[in-house]
Amino acid sequence: MTAPADLRAAQPTYDFIGIGLGPFNLGLACLTEPLDDLSGLFLESKPDFEWHAGMFLDGAHLQTPFMSDLVTLADPTSPYSFLNFLKESGRLYSFYIRENFYPLRREYNDYCRWAAGKLSSVRFGTTVTRVSYENGVYVVTTDSGDTLRARHLVLGTGTPPHIPAACDGLGGDFLHNSRYLEHKEELQKKNSLTIVGSGQSAAEIYHDLLADMDIHGYRLNWVTRSPRFFPLEYTKLTLEMTSPEYIDYFHALPEDTRYRLESEQKNLFKGIDGELIDAIFDLLYQKNLDGPVPTRLLTNTSLQKARYTGGVYTLGLRQEEQGKDFEMTTEGLILATGYRYAVPAFLEPLREHLRFDGRGRFDVARNYSVDATGRGVFLQNAAVHTHSMTSPDLGMGPYRNAYIIRELLGREVYPVEKSIAFQEFAV
Repeated sequence: MTAPADLRAAQPTYDFIGIGLGPFNLGLACLTEPLDDLSGLFLESKPDFEWHAGMFLDGAHLQTPFMSDLVTLADPTSPYSFLNFLKESGRLYSFYIRENFYPLRREYNDYCRWAAGKLSSVRFGTTVTRVSYENGVYVVTTDSGDTLRARHLVLGTGTPPHIPAACDGLGGDFLHNSRYLEHKEELQKKNSLTIVGSGQSAAEIYHDLLADMDIHGYRLNWVTRSPRFFPLEYTKLTLEMTSPEYIDYFHALPEDTRYRLESEQKNLFKGIDGELIDAIFDLLYQKNLDGPVPTRLLTNTSLQKARYTGGVYTLGLRQEEQGKDFEMTTEGLILATGYRYAVPAFLEPLREHLRFDGRGRFDVARNYSVDATGRGVFLQNAAVHTHSMTSPDLGMGPYRNAYIIRELLGREVYPVEKSIAFQEFAV
């Protein structure tokens, strides 16, 4: 039923609506909360904030320092900073004595929940079902039947877990690493476990299961397509690639070049913490003192196919450098295969209003917009192909949000850095 015209007129038209509430849109909510001349609303389908809860392993920490919180690199005086969270929680001195810049992953989630609880612009338990563009305004429909209007949108729906094509329609109880902790107890009852993946999550799960394998008696395998266990490159001149200058440089490159670099630069933001790699080796060395460890670590190995029968997975694998195919059986299968962005179905009515590149992905402008006007719909994350490794980097979230706020208001509220690097990227 269409709402009466007088009722529609009484409903506010927001300056912007943020859809999805991961760390990036949550940071935007924190930075816009004090601004009286910018009205925004954030919609999140989950009942509360949650960020990778399935990977809250003991000791697991962020791969970026505490200053890469929701707000500090845009506004160091913000009351929504990680340090203020620690102060209000009574843990600031403990964090100081700890002398470790990297917050625990669970601690960071607690911080985000604390920040979300202070905001008036966040609406949890609200699923967006449709977005259209009518008379110069974006019309957002929710699962409760509400119709909301805004002059701009900020998409922050995140990147869903990626399941390889080899596992499409595969039966059994295999799982993506995003659900690891809730199923860990059941996994450890099996006789054999295999992890497929090459990044930090795969390494954390392997180390976690390796530590307990003597207690439970399972065999443990780690299969990675990468030619080696790449450490995350974290040298200071490399970190300058998370800079406004590098975004300018990368964004101006031809599309084919950007896609090639996206593939080549994965170890810059998807590598494994070097200390964790060493800890895995040390644990293997320690366990090997009592005899061969029932584990296999297979590099250069891709998953080609899989089948499930009688409680057992048979994995069809290929050693890429040798070009040889072989099989491996396992009772438990954990896919640490990352996340990939998918254009939300609710945007379908808006599709003709949005820009896509030659490969069907969003054509994200330098100002993070993806609509035909160049300033109507903005995208959080999901732009490695246009904005390089800065797209998923937590430390660049405040920079992007300061940029988006400037686009929304037409004035600069939080200083937007233009030049911070010592090196030159372009001729």
